[in-house]
Amino acid sequence: MKFDEIIEILGEFGPYQKRLYYLLCLPAISCALQMLVTVFTLSIPDHRCHLPDPYNDTSYQPRDLLHQLYVNHSIPRDTDGKWSSCQRYDVNLTKVTARTMIDVNVTRSRCNRWVYDTSTFKDTFITEQNMICDDALFRSHANMITMAGLLVGAFGFGILSDVIGRKLGLLASISVHIVGSIATSFSPNFTVFVICRFFTGASNAGAFMSAFVLGLELVGPSKRTFAGIVIEFFWCIGLFILSIVAYFIRDWSTLQLAISVPSVLLLAIFWFIPESPRWLVSHDKTEKAELILRKAAEVNKVELPVKLFDKDTLDSGPQAKVHEMFTSPVLLIRSLIIFFNWMVVSMVYYGLGLNVGNLGGDIYVNFTIANIVETVSYFLCILLLDRWGRKALHCTSMLLGGIACILTIFPVLYLDKSYEWITITLSMVGKLGASAAFAVIYVFAAELFPTITRNSAMGFSSFCARVGGMMSPYIADLGTIVKGDFGTALPLLVFGGASVAAGLLSLLLPETLNQTLPETIEDAKQFGR
Repeated sequence: MKFDEIIEILGEFGPYQKRLYYLLCLPAISCALQMLVTVFTLSIPDHRCHLPDPYNDTSYQPRDLLHQLYVNHSIPRDTDGKWSSCQRYDVNLTKVTARTMIDVNVTRSRCNRWVYDTSTFKDTFITEQNMICDDALFRSHANMITMAGLLVGAFGFGILSDVIGRKLGLLASISVHIVGSIATSFSPNFTVFVICRFFTGASNAGAFMSAFVLGLELVGPSKRTFAGIVIEFFWCIGLFILSIVAYFIRDWSTLQLAISVPSVLLLAIFWFIPESPRWLVSHDKTEKAELILRKAAEVNKVELPVKLFDKDTLDSGPQAKVHEMFTSPVLLIRSLIIFFNWMVVSMVYYGLGLNVGNLGGDIYVNFTIANIVETVSYFLCILLLDRWGRKALHCTSMLLGGIACILTIFPVLYLDKSYEWITITLSMVGKLGASAAFAVIYVFAAELFPTITRNSAMGFSSFCARVGGMMSPYIADLGTIVKGDFGTALPLLVFGGASVAAGLLSLLLPETLNQTLPETIEDAKQFGR
């Protein structure tokens, strides 16, 4: 008897599977907290050069008229009217009086001490380590290294869970997740910080993937799309928790510790979850697998056959490598489009998430609105995925989000700050499109690849997504390199242009809804013709 036939008898998403699956979705909450906490802990507040010590320059905003006089004579103004972040005038403040004119032509020098605006954050890791001006790119490096951890973790913990089992693989990844995230809050320097973030990223990938696979292996084929999107709602719960905790805790290390310590509670789920029956059968541990399945049958109030397993239980037929998808022009073009879409959707999703602090307005409001938008996108996916089809929904999401991001150039360049809400709204529409596309591409790509290459092709798709994620911090931080209004819009222009290109290319892919999916390479060549 095939394993999916056993699941069909159990009920494709019966009470036992639901209870187990929702329990296994809990790590997604902590994963979301750790992935996007850097929106706050690596935020760059307004800052300017520190005045010489005798002038008691301890606050970003001048505390009195005399302090303001010294600041105005010492710090140049940028084109946006703010004090320069990295330069100061070479002036002798002892000779400055209320009647002294500000000499904008005096020589300037780079500063090595700064005063930060503490109205939003008490401190961040950026302000603690002075990772600004010439070192501003270190923030992008830190986020990139976290994304690199995701890449390594997806492969490393994936292999580990195949060897030692899904349950032990999940235990290992959650253990690393707990240690890495808590250790991050005590990082004394950049090197230690990024090492901890790398392991946090790696364990995030391992925990999310191991829990997802372990839960989904007991879900029937017809319910896997629904179940695959449900876990995203737990991810959103984590983001909402983060926005609330970050609002009340404005110190980066305390915030990091506050969201990390509760992850210890995740260890409790190991008393309530079994090993994957599929994995047990694949490793000839059929007695244990049968005990689990019969317990599930008891909970679901169904009867299983006396004999459950035979040589065909996990037989998925012949397998092929992903490079065989490149053996014809049709499959080559189709595969490259899918891989490109994976890279872009990951780049845009994480990039827009990291970019909320650069949009202007209140960072906490922006982050919360982005979370609401993301939650709405997953509801829309559940409602429309089997009505519109995969291709139409994915393409619409990419084009809608991309065009919205591109349109931000107009309010940024041609409207004043009072219209900042238009830029934020367009960015949120971009977030809606990216979130929906990320959910759809999992289903769409898996159905486009033929059965014999599906596992390896989805693995390479995940690799492309991680590459896109590693690119996203540098694009999100383009505004720190390109100053002015155009610098604010530039990340959104890049994300928007890439989304539109990927969305248009996806029009060349065939629809998979209500179609007989390809089993072999030859089937894939003929599919959609």
